[in-house]
Amino acid sequence: MKNMKVVLPLFYFPPISWFKEFLKSDNEVVLEQFEHFPKQTYRNRTNIYAANGKLSLIIPTQHKGKQAMKDVEISYAEDWQKQHWKSITSAYQASPYFEYYELKLAKIFNSQPKTLFELNLKCLEIVLDILKIEKEFSLSSDYESLPAEEDFRNEFSAKVESEEVFPEYYQTFSDKDGFIKNLSVLDLICNLGPESRAYINNL
Repeated sequence: MKNMKVVLPLFYFPPISWFKEFLKSDNEVVLEQFEHFPKQTYRNRTNIYAANGKLSLIIPTQHKGKQAMKDVEISYAEDWQKQHWKSITSAYQASPYFEYYELKLAKIFNSQPKTLFELNLKCLEIVLDILKIEKEFSLSSDYESLPAEEDFRNEFSAKVESEEVFPEYYQTFSDKDGFIKNLSVLDLICNLGPESRAYINNL
């Protein structure tokens, strides 16, 4: 069976729906780095399950007009890393697997990458390491409005809930607020641990 080439955006701790496409065994993945950076997307935000429900963690960026995704610089004017890590710890410290992955995840928040693309790539590498997955991918070499690959650059909306059905799994606060689907992959790995890979493959 011939592999299908797909072009995906690169997100900050992507939602589960993104990983479904990324990990398909017959998908040859190209990560887009030359698109104009669109605001209010998962490129600089991730959704976790906090004590009061869904919480968006947003990375502040430096505003320099229209820029390619690979050139967008992170703003460190505020200590957003401390706030994000505090929120993640608060949300998942009681989850079954957080303690096993805590040191690896903390690395993200103990360094200061210059660009958003660099940070998101590091997040992806750490998640793949946690899941013990080796998945080859390449980076786009220029921007194509109509790429030869299957185009997923606009498929994952941070504003519109996915219509896809996601099987329920245990979540730390689901007894109180019910199951929340398609959160950050962080939610999956902290609650399901090694079973996360099978969950994604079964979608």
